[in-house]
Amino acid sequence: MASTPFVLAVVNQKGGVGKTTSAVNLAACLAASERPTLLIDMDPQANASSAYGITRAERQVYDALIDEVPLTHCAYETELETLHVVPAGRDLVGAEIELVTIEEREFRLDRAIRAMGDAYELVLIDCPPSLGLLTLNALTAADAVLIPLQCEYYALEGLASLVETVDLVRSQLNPRLEIQGIVLTMADQRNNLARQVEAEVRSHFGDKVYRTRIPRNVRLSEAPSHGQPILLYDIHSKGAVAYVKLADELLAQLALTAPPRKPPVLPVGQPSPQPSTGGVHESTT
Repeated sequence: MASTPFVLAVVNQKGGVGKTTSAVNLAACLAASERPTLLIDMDPQANASSAYGITRAERQVYDALIDEVPLTHCAYETELETLHVVPAGRDLVGAEIELVTIEEREFRLDRAIRAMGDAYELVLIDCPPSLGLLTLNALTAADAVLIPLQCEYYALEGLASLVETVDLVRSQLNPRLEIQGIVLTMADQRNNLARQVEAEVRSHFGDKVYRTRIPRNVRLSEAPSHGQPILLYDIHSKGAVAYVKLADELLAQLALTAPPRKPPVLPVGQPSPQPSTGGVHESTT
């Protein structure tokens, strides 16, 4: 592994496509493979943060972007030893405006991640459902993007726009940026429209579309209210099985050769969220 982590931005400017669900649960599954993983919540709605039970963070990604506080000083432990989360919060709403006047504003997150060196092997960024400065920071910092795509025709229109944005960022700001893959979400193979959309996406993007589909799953919707990823909330659910398979596909792409290791030790006194009382459920839903 290189001296810096592999950085993956989970992005789609259209809301409600399973973007945060994918970021939260893919991060958990990657961490479960014993790869030190950092999930950065760049969405002011902070849903990825609350999905891990982090609702009031003393420090957050805003502090790293605006005040250049080290990311490890903004990170929180989770129930998974190998996964840390840098949360978002309400202050992030104003970051878009504050960044406008900062020199090299597009590179603030990139510099913060590079400053960590090899503290983590994998960094996932949950982007806002828009293409503003926060998302631009994520794309400039990333090695690649993962695009969750809902199986409907409106999603195809947004996908074309997103691919254009990735191409533009690659040419102007980040020459290493590429599309790591497209993951089909809320998939229902019984639905003719879903099958048609999948066929069209696969015909255009070929092996960039992951074999794994993420199904509609009640347990996936329930897990965030318990402050847990699906892997801990209900490991036997269809949603958990799908994200484990997706993580396996991604790890196969990355072909990591270094042996698994421990994540960095966070600064003394750094709080961690209280474990959820939801427990691990047994289900096949």
